[in-house]
Amino acid sequence: MQTLSIQIQDAYMQQFMNFVKESHSNITVSKDKNLELDPYFYERQKQLHQDLEEVESEKAEMVSHNDLWNNINSHLKSIDS
Repeated sequence: MQTLSIQIQDAYMQQFMNFVKESHSNITVSKDKNLELDPYFYERQKQLHQDLEEVESEKAEMVSHNDLWNNINSHLKSIDS
């Protein structure tokens, strides 16, 4: 069995559901909670995994929260001077 994500035009929804009902032995429909909460969930998840791999392989550097804000504050002070 394969899983697909589909988008259905509102006006076509009833026809699609009729098709699914007729094909119930071959099709299972379920809502994906992740996509209900965030339509870009899987794209964000993929990017996060890629970012973590880059940090682990040292292609990218993770900056601590304190270092980030220290850099921002330093930059703002240099602008004010």
